[in-house]
Amino acid sequence: MKKIKNMDVEWGYSGTRGPEHWHELCDWFKEGASYPYQSPIPLHHQKIDASAINELAFFYEREHFTEKEFKNTLHFVPYDTKSYVLFNGVKYSLTDIHFHMPSEHIIDDHQEELEFHLVHMNEQKENLVLGALFTLSDTGGLILKNQEGEVWDFDNHTEWFNPEIFLPEKKSHFYYVGSLTTPPTKGPINWFVFDTVRTMNRNFVTQFRNEVAENNNRPLQPIKDRKIRYFTGVKKE
Repeated sequence: MKKIKNMDVEWGYSGTRGPEHWHELCDWFKEGASYPYQSPIPLHHQKIDASAINELAFFYEREHFTEKEFKNTLHFVPYDTKSYVLFNGVKYSLTDIHFHMPSEHIIDDHQEELEFHLVHMNEQKENLVLGALFTLSDTGGLILKNQEGEVWDFDNHTEWFNPEIFLPEKKSHFYYVGSLTTPPTKGPINWFVFDTVRTMNRNFVTQFRNEVAENNNRPLQPIKDRKIRYFTGVKKE
C-alpha cells in the first residue's frame, strides 16, 4: 500500500493531531517514529564527550530565498542551492530554514525563546541540521533588515541574504545523531546545536510569528544510549 506523504496529512502541536499522536496519523509517520533515536533532546555540558575541532566546514553565500508558510511554521526556501556545508568530506546543500518557538533543544535545563533550523541534504537524500538558539529583545539584538545587500520583502515573499547571519560567530556546538523533529520524524539525522545563544530583535520575529498561531516545539525525547559530543569549533573554509 502506498504511504501517504507528509503534505497530505494534517498534524499539529496539540489535541488528537499533536506530537503524542503523530505516529497514529498515517503509516509514513508511524515508520518515521519507529527510528529509536528521536529529536529533540536535552543537552548538558557536564554530560558529554568533549573534543576539539569537528569535521564541519561552511560554504555559505548570499542567495535568493522565498518564504512559505506550511506545516506549522514559516520556511525560507532557497531558489538555488548555492550554500552548503562539508561534513567528513560529504557535501550537504542548504534546502530550508525554519523556526520553532520556543526552542526545541534545551541546553543545561534552559529553554530559549526561539530556535532556527538550517536543513541540509546530500546527494543520497540524507539530512544534516544545524540548530541556532535565540533569546528575544524589544530594544536590541540582531535586526534583519535591508542592509549590506540583504532584502527582506515579506509582502512579496522574496528575500536575499547570506544564511550565515543565523549562526553565531563562535561555532562551539553539540553533535549527536537523531531524527527530524516534525513528521515523519525519520532518522538518522546529523544534528549540530550551537551553544552560543544570540539575541534577536522581537520586531523582526513578529513579522513572521503572526503566521503561526501556536507554539511549534516538539517535546523532548529520551536520550537512551546515544553518544553526545561537544566540539569547541569547526574547520575553516
